[in-house]
Amino acid sequence: MYTPNRIVSLQPSVTVTLDRLDLLDRVVACTKWCVDVCPALRGTPHTIVADSWTARSSEILAARPDLVIASVPYQLEAVAEIMKAGIPFLGLAPHTLYDVYSDIARIAGIMGVPERGEKLILGMRSEIELVRQRTINFSRPLVYCEEWGKPLIHSQGWVAELIEAAGGTFLGTPGATTDEDAVREADPEVIIAAWCGAGDRVPLEKIIPARGWAETRAARDGRVYCINDEYLNTPSVTLLDGLRALAAAIHPIDDALPMGLRRIRAAVPTGG
Repeated sequence: MYTPNRIVSLQPSVTVTLDRLDLLDRVVACTKWCVDVCPALRGTPHTIVADSWTARSSEILAARPDLVIASVPYQLEAVAEIMKAGIPFLGLAPHTLYDVYSDIARIAGIMGVPERGEKLILGMRSEIELVRQRTINFSRPLVYCEEWGKPLIHSQGWVAELIEAAGGTFLGTPGATTDEDAVREADPEVIIAAWCGAGDRVPLEKIIPARGWAETRAARDGRVYCINDEYLNTPSVTLLDGLRALAAAIHPIDDALPMGLRRIRAAVPTGG
């Protein structure tokens, strides 16, 4: 069976998976976002290409790949050019944790290391279940978690599952749009933002009063958080970092915050 040796990765989650499978040396081209989540790439020869949505087939083909891996959304025109050139293309579209596990297994199988994929998946399942068991008898606060702010978009399905595992109740429909009034009326006990591409720089100090959320339970109790984008929006092993951050936000044990979690204590302006 032929094993690919020259991979173009158009999605950070794919690159993270290849890294955890100890296959980073096979990445010949990737996005700048991939380098952000896998700093080890900075010391390796590779080409920087656009992401799945803005990918240019000419850049990808110039890297002479024997496999291109992308995740939705991706440009169908670029995919068509890649396939027309006879290069195998793997397109991923995860929505749930089951999908994330399946994608890891699929990549590991294609790369000829299925046992490494199984080990990664087992590790993820075990840690998620450990957190679930630890919070099983806790109260289940209502958690609003958004992946984008204009328009307001609820975080994806795998985030909803992680929130449930961390002892919370996910507000809304995963991946769907919502509005300021709907969130205010739901009155969440915890508000979390993890905007795609924003790192941990979501300006919640301004957003909470601007959206009229200053009187929500979350804002009144100082339970407004920003989680590093890659922890929740990179559907791979990185989600375990997101799980730890969610658990600390939903059921804090003390004031110590794990890496990637920022608390907005001054979300509600005080009177002068």
